[in-house]
Amino acid sequence: MKLTLVILAAGGGRRYGGLKQLVPIGPDGSTLMEYSLYDAMQAGFDKVVFVVRQETRELMQAHADQRFGRHIDTRFAVQRMDVDGADPTIVERRTKPWGTGQAVLAAAEFIDEPFAVTNADDFFGVNAFNALGAFLNETTRVDPATYAMVGYKLHNTLSEHGAVSRGVCRCTPDGWLNQIAETCKIVRSGDGAMGLGESGTEERLSGDEIVSMNLWGFSTTVFNNLEKNFQLFLQSTPSPQEDEFYLPAAIQQAVEQHKVQVKVLPSTDKWCGVTYAEDTPHVVRRIGELVNHANYPESLWD
Repeated sequence: MKLTLVILAAGGGRRYGGLKQLVPIGPDGSTLMEYSLYDAMQAGFDKVVFVVRQETRELMQAHADQRFGRHIDTRFAVQRMDVDGADPTIVERRTKPWGTGQAVLAAAEFIDEPFAVTNADDFFGVNAFNALGAFLNETTRVDPATYAMVGYKLHNTLSEHGAVSRGVCRCTPDGWLNQIAETCKIVRSGDGAMGLGESGTEERLSGDEIVSMNLWGFSTTVFNNLEKNFQLFLQSTPSPQEDEFYLPAAIQQAVEQHKVQVKVLPSTDKWCGVTYAEDTPHVVRRIGELVNHANYPESLWD
């Protein structure tokens, strides 16, 4: 079965301080998203769709053409502000895209097959993509309303350089997703962590909670669910100039509506990413170690 990888790369890098999607990480200058792409290709993915902003599209396409475009079918979807159902006066005043849920919708025109979704600034490792590839091949053809999410232990996903937001998951004993609770401003605290729950109250976390890192596996049925819930979001959000339609929240809505079920694929790997500029040296060291241990070639695309 053909499989597509969607890489969400439309973020403005406000906390990082620049276009972190193209920051060199590997010894050959590879970006972090290139390692995800390489891992996905080893797992059987044969097309990639980058979701970008209009102002970065040309730069991202030039990077792809120079680095890996000859190795995989590469497409670019632009995440726009002027979407159907949005008040034009609100669109004029918005300064950031509509969120990760709407970013996936932006890629729909390029996708007719099962697909995975990941962020451009995260590193998950080959095991995660192998698990998603196997799931998509084995499950979506049988039950297209069954999706997957790779879940990580919270303590394996925290930054040493600032607070992060994570979707804390509650699952059934056999690994089906019940709920994702968006938890913000999570920082290490003793042996665990502290964060702010959806009600704004401070919560103590053990660090062993399973969290969503926006690494998903979907069939194309997700687009209909996302479109309906995005229109509801536009009609009901209290702060349309600032609020974002987040992918985990959108999937949570579909689960609550009994339209889909989500299998959580647990990972014991340690995530790394470039949320803050200070994260970059750590990520460079991590990738360098993996290259030295022959997990990756020194030059990805030669």
